[in-house]
Amino acid sequence: MGSSSSSYAPKTIYLDVDGKVQKVGPNPEEIVFLFFSLFLLSSHRRNTAIMMVDPEGALVSIDPTMPTNSPKAFRINELKTEVTNRLAMLEKRVELEGLKVVEIEKCKNDLKKLRDEMTSRGGGRVNCPCKYNFSDDGKKVTPRRDVPNYPKYTLSQETVEALKKPTFDVWHWEHNEMLSCLEYMYHDLGLVKEFNMNPITLKRWLLAIQENYRNNPFHNFRHCFCVSQMMYGMIHLCNLQEKLTLTDMGILMTAAVCHDLDHPGYNNTYQINARTELAVRYNDISPLENHHCAVAFQILSLPECNIFANVDPEAFKQIRQAIITLILATDMARHGEILDSFKQKVDNFDFTNEEHVTCLKMVLIKCCDISNEVRPTEVAEPWVDCLLEEYFMQSDREKSEGLPVAPFMDRDKVTKPTAQIGFIKFVLIPMFETVMKLFPQIEEIMVQPLRDSRDHYEELKQIDDAMTEVEPILFYRPIRQAISRDSRKLLVPAKK
Repeated sequence: MGSSSSSYAPKTIYLDVDGKVQKVGPNPEEIVFLFFSLFLLSSHRRNTAIMMVDPEGALVSIDPTMPTNSPKAFRINELKTEVTNRLAMLEKRVELEGLKVVEIEKCKNDLKKLRDEMTSRGGGRVNCPCKYNFSDDGKKVTPRRDVPNYPKYTLSQETVEALKKPTFDVWHWEHNEMLSCLEYMYHDLGLVKEFNMNPITLKRWLLAIQENYRNNPFHNFRHCFCVSQMMYGMIHLCNLQEKLTLTDMGILMTAAVCHDLDHPGYNNTYQINARTELAVRYNDISPLENHHCAVAFQILSLPECNIFANVDPEAFKQIRQAIITLILATDMARHGEILDSFKQKVDNFDFTNEEHVTCLKMVLIKCCDISNEVRPTEVAEPWVDCLLEEYFMQSDREKSEGLPVAPFMDRDKVTKPTAQIGFIKFVLIPMFETVMKLFPQIEEIMVQPLRDSRDHYEELKQIDDAMTEVEPILFYRPIRQAISRDSRKLLVPAKK
C-alpha cells in the first residue's frame, strides 16, 4: 500500500482547562482523541449531531479545514466530566449485554438438549409427556428449592383445630403454608418419631412432592393437599389411632400425599385410546396410577428425600407394597370391585384381620380422593369448575385427535348439575354410607353434607330444565303475536 498525503496543514485547537488555555495539536493523535471524546458523548443517542461552539456560543465547523482558534479557547471541564460518565454508562451496557449473551447461549444449549432428548425417544407418540424419562437411569428430579427457602409457619391453635375437620377451607393457603400444614400432620400423628425421620429430610421430601405436581386445573398440588388433609381429618374423626397401627397411619398419609404425582391432566381413558407412552409402558392397566407410584418411589430413592431411610429394609418393603396398593386403588375403574369387597366385610369387620384392614385403607383413600362435596358449598363448588375445565381440555383434544369422547366430559353436553348429581347419588353417597356402618360418627359431618349437595344440584337442574322449556316460548311468542296481528289485518275490510 502506498502512502497518501493530505493537502491540509496540521491545525492547532486551543481548549480552556481549569481556566488555563491549553493547545491540542498539531499532533494528529491529539485531534483524534478530541473527536473520539465528542463521538462518545453522542454515540449513546440516536440522531445526535456532534457540535463544537466557541466561548460566545458560536457554532464552529468540525472538519480538517477549521481554522486555528487562538486566542479563543473551548471549555473542556464539562467535556471531561461528561465523557467519564458516558464511558461508565457504556461499560455498564456492555456488561449487561454480555450477561444477555450468556443467557441466550444457555437457552440455546437447553433447547438443544431438549431436542436431542425428544429425538432419542424415537418416533413414538408424545401426546402426554411426563417429567420422568425412565430410560435415563441416572437422572432423577430433585427439589429446585432447598430447605432454607421453605419458611416454617407457626400454625395458630385455630388452624391446628380446623385441620382436623372436613370443613377446612383449602383455598386460603399458599404452597409454603400447605407444606407447613403437611409437615405438622406428620409430626402431630407421631410419624416422624415412629419412622425416625430426619425433620430436614421430611421438608426436602415435601418440597420434591410439591414440585412434581403439575399446574393442572384440578389434579395439582392443592388437590394433593385436599386429599391429605381429608385423610388427616378422617384419622381424627374415626379415631383410627386407636384402631390402626402407626405404620398404617404413615401408609395412609404418604399414599394420600403421593396419589396423583405428575398427573398430566388427561385420564386413563385418554392414555389408552391415544396409546401414550404411559399406556404402552403399563400395558393399559391403570397407567396413571402406576405412574404416580413410580414417581413417588423415584423421589424416595433420593437419599436427601428418603423419609423412610431409617426403616428396616424388610419393613420398608411392606410399606412400599402397601402404598402402591392404596395408590392403585384410586383408579375409578376399580371402584365397584373395591366397594363390593368392603361391603362384604363391613358388617363383621375385624381390625385384627390384615385383609380387612387393607380393604378399609383402600376405601379410605378413595373417600378422601373424591371428597370435595363433603366440604361446605363455597369450598366444594370451585373444585367442580376446576374439574370441568380439565375435562373440557381433554374432550377438546379427543375431538381434535378423532378419539372417543365421554358425554360427561363434553362441553356441549354436560352442565355442572348434571355432572354432579349422578356422581353424588351413585358413587359418593353409597360409598360414604357404607363407611358410616363402621364409623357412625361420620354421618353428620360427612354424609349429610353429601345429601345436601345432591339436593342443591337437583334444585339447580330443575331451574335449568325450567329455563330450557321457557326459552323457546320466549323466543317464539313474539313471532306468533306478529303473525296473529298480520292475520287480523288481512281479515279487516279496507275502508272505502
